[in-house]
Amino acid sequence: MLEEEMRVGPKGQVVIPRPLRKVLNIQPGSKIIFKLEGERLILKKASFDTVGVLESIAKKGPSMSKISPHTYEEELSMRNV
Repeated sequence: MLEEEMRVGPKGQVVIPRPLRKVLNIQPGSKIIFKLEGERLILKKASFDTVGVLESIAKKGPSMSKISPHTYEEELSMRNV
């Protein structure tokens, strides 16, 4: 079990010790969840939401119209000639 003691800064900030960041693969920009259980504060790395990331990328990109499957098949047949 890893255990580190850190001091809270004047702005209420605490640095997550390097060995703990390394084990949890926490990097700048990583999301952390704080959970209070009685007198215990638990920090855990947020799970990666692949679907959420892809949805946000899709929303930022240009709008695309649906392509008919027949159009796709015609394009493929013309390429094979």
